[in-house]
Amino acid sequence: MNNFKALVDWLKQAITDHEQFHLGYADESSEFVRFNHGKVRQAGQVQQASLNLKLINDGRHADLGITLAGEPELDRQRLAAGLQQLRETLPLLPQDPYLLLNHNAWQNKDQQDRPLPDLAQVLEAISQAADGVDMVGFYAAGPISRGFASSSGAFGWHQANSFNFDFSLFHPNGEAVKASYAGNDWDSTVFAQRFQQAREQLEFLGRPLHPLAPGQYRAYLAPAAMEEIISMLTWGGFSAQAIASKGSPLQRLYAGDQALSPLVAVDEQVSGSLSSAFSRDGYPRSDVKLISGGKAEGQLVNSRSAAEYGLSTNGASSDESPSALQMAAGNLAQADILKQLGTGLYISNLWYLNYSDQPAARLTGMTRFATFWVEDGEIKAPVSTMRFDDSVYSLLGSQLEALTADRELLLSASTYSQRNTSSNLLPGALVKRLTLTL
Repeated sequence: MNNFKALVDWLKQAITDHEQFHLGYADESSEFVRFNHGKVRQAGQVQQASLNLKLINDGRHADLGITLAGEPELDRQRLAAGLQQLRETLPLLPQDPYLLLNHNAWQNKDQQDRPLPDLAQVLEAISQAADGVDMVGFYAAGPISRGFASSSGAFGWHQANSFNFDFSLFHPNGEAVKASYAGNDWDSTVFAQRFQQAREQLEFLGRPLHPLAPGQYRAYLAPAAMEEIISMLTWGGFSAQAIASKGSPLQRLYAGDQALSPLVAVDEQVSGSLSSAFSRDGYPRSDVKLISGGKAEGQLVNSRSAAEYGLSTNGASSDESPSALQMAAGNLAQADILKQLGTGLYISNLWYLNYSDQPAARLTGMTRFATFWVEDGEIKAPVSTMRFDDSVYSLLGSQLEALTADRELLLSASTYSQRNTSSNLLPGALVKRLTLTL
């Protein structure tokens, strides 16, 4: 944080009276370990930091990304060169009619210093759990920091430690079970239980496939399968811009023409999450109730949508997608899932989702990895890959029977350019009817 503050102080002195700036900061110190056949195949560390400089003058603005070297003098030189480059660019740009600046000198600091386990301890736990099974996986862990400062005096700092172990267990017949364990507090007992559940599912994959005809079936959607459905909805579903332009897949929900089950409550829960409580546009981010009792409540509004549609911004990102989404838990106990399902499908994962009818929030996709046929509360056999096609207003609406009391924290496994801090905290869902088309 001190290095970032020093660059902010220099920039405040370097700009002219007519100029304003936003300065974003991102860094990480990450451990990465890749596993294959249950053994460590590759391990390494990444330490990196970068800036995003926005220069504003007379309604014009431009951005530039700058990679930092970790050497104060060299980093100041790079920032100075970036500032000069933006100064030369701004006169070539038109004024932005939707530029809405925050002139408040807000302050926000969130330092989540919960210690991560020693890597040797993690590797030992994974090695013991994976003994005798063909496992591939990827472990990423370490602190991630985000910062923001503006010429108006705003300053934000966020640091959180996290880990994410994404793994798959393979049966000799080529079938696989996919699972993950993520968070900011490694619990060896919880991890062992999660891995043991995957091993038990792997055993069932050795049974002959249960043939299943297209039709409608009772089904349980595990949290990982729910994440695929929810992730589709976040593509504009809660976006103020998409709602205002009638392009949201949840348009009918926000118009009051459709509703979800009263069991469904969805929040953007920034506080206490791994995501920073401030945006790159210079606005503090607040918790937002998106769906309550199955009905639309709030929406995610960034500064541009606020300017264009006369709304109040709540610090949403440029694409107005959630980054710390939570769905409220239900009362279905983990031990009772199969009994309550009775006869139907246990779906661990979904795959290749897309909209078959976006205005109707109708999704199509494939079952993936461990999907099982259950009879009288007992897993009988795996089911081959099937395609489903169904509406969210059915799956999370009229056909939703129960949500699990336990929720799973699912962190983004993306490491493109840098580790991602987005997360979903989701229950599993028991639905009375899921439509399989082939």
